[in-house]
Amino acid sequence: MLFRSDDMNQTIYPIGIQNFEKIRKDGYLYIDKTALIYQLVKTGSYYFLSRPRRFGKSLLLSTLEAYFQGKKELFEGLAMEKLEKEWTKHPILHFDLNISHYDAPDSLYKILNDTLSRYEEEYGTRPTEETLPLRFAGIIDRAYRKTGQRAVILIDEYDKPLLQNLHDEEMQNRFRNMLKPFYGVLKTMDRAIRFALLTGVTKFGKVSVFSDLNNLDDISMREPYAAICGITETELRTHFDEDIHTLASALERTYEEARSLLRKRYDGYHFVAGGPGIYNPFSLLNTFKYMRLSDYWFETGTPTYLVELLKRTNYDLYDMANTETDADVLNSIDSASNNPIPVIYQSGYLTIKDYEPEFKIYRLGFPNQEVEEGFMKYLLPFYTNIQASKSPFEIGRFVREVRAGDYDAFFHRLQSFFADTSYEAIIGRNPERDTELHYRNVLFIVFKLVGLYTQVEYHTSNGRIDLVLQTDRYVYIMEFKLNGTAEEALRQIEEKGYALPFAGDDREVLKIGANFSSETRNIERWLVG
Repeated sequence: MLFRSDDMNQTIYPIGIQNFEKIRKDGYLYIDKTALIYQLVKTGSYYFLSRPRRFGKSLLLSTLEAYFQGKKELFEGLAMEKLEKEWTKHPILHFDLNISHYDAPDSLYKILNDTLSRYEEEYGTRPTEETLPLRFAGIIDRAYRKTGQRAVILIDEYDKPLLQNLHDEEMQNRFRNMLKPFYGVLKTMDRAIRFALLTGVTKFGKVSVFSDLNNLDDISMREPYAAICGITETELRTHFDEDIHTLASALERTYEEARSLLRKRYDGYHFVAGGPGIYNPFSLLNTFKYMRLSDYWFETGTPTYLVELLKRTNYDLYDMANTETDADVLNSIDSASNNPIPVIYQSGYLTIKDYEPEFKIYRLGFPNQEVEEGFMKYLLPFYTNIQASKSPFEIGRFVREVRAGDYDAFFHRLQSFFADTSYEAIIGRNPERDTELHYRNVLFIVFKLVGLYTQVEYHTSNGRIDLVLQTDRYVYIMEFKLNGTAEEALRQIEEKGYALPFAGDDREVLKIGANFSSETRNIERWLVG
């Protein structure tokens, strides 16, 4: 359904529009997900879905709300129109936890109380219903008895209070203890509930908000619903073929080159092993609206809780690029754990790259260039003295120096990234380990960003960092030693034959050994062989 003006055909992209009725009535582009929604409502009752922010979770809930309100006219021309025959109207209780900032002990109570009060105006209340769970249960019961139809419960961003307080155990426990019995009502009031869907970025496990609600079907990693949010390759070709042609002209590229750029930058999300690749819908729609490639998803903000979690757990960023884990870890977050991977994966900064069925092991990686570049740029100021506004400029200078073969300038600039970093910012409980970890993390971020414009290979084991960096003219083979010598680092390159794969290469091979001092917390010296 597209907007038609008098003098031209124009697509109106639903950027930031989360209301299904508004999209359909005002002529915004809508990618039909209603066949999946029909399957969802006809084959179960209680669901949970985790997807990254701005992936269409709120629109999915809004579409379900319109469906259960029996608004058949909104589904004209969609798959649902042919599939659904009854169009029964149900009472709907819709909770949106995304509308508040949970920085005070009573912030969650205020949101839940306000929403319940609104539904109590419609369905009534009882004096004995003094707690949030009792009020919730009472509303569900009265809605069922008043309408003769079982209630539909839709909860958007259920996890926002918990995510905003990952660093605060006391606040976490307060909110968890409030949410557990509240969500537990969904189980106790089963007789009066037709359907329920809870969405969020993450899923908290173990002693969590769901411990009293064990009848939820988590479809986050279920193959039939892998594409219920986001845009598939098939949907891209079906709905945006003309847009790709227009984009190609704007970028002065061929159609296939434009498709390749879109795929590289915005595709690559896999929520199921072997499932379809999913494009970030927010970035894709913005690209077609403005006909330029940009980091649209990142421009809307990156949650600080991710960096706080990485820093608090002293996480080795090299492990992020080589993560292997199982479904239990990916499916739920244990707030007591020091493993940030589940949060990073569920937040959309890592995705499934491969799966080993014999051992049920998932290999993770960055989904696309927008995420990889944006995340690294975001991390850089937290690990160095470089201001966020200067990060792109500094990385650009790195790349130019590497391409020109000016390794001295490159290493002098690298030294500046470590300079003036406070001792407190580096050192935790284990000074030696934390110093090494800090320099490893800075190198990882820098080389990841440089690698977006060159070719980079990483080989890591036993705390050792080997780096192979390639341009059209040079091959850099680098070895770093902590509290060793540049000579030792260079000797290791020779003894282990790191340069042998490039023996027949026409490019100049530069073997560089460098040492990092824990005393000065910086690179001291480098040698070229």
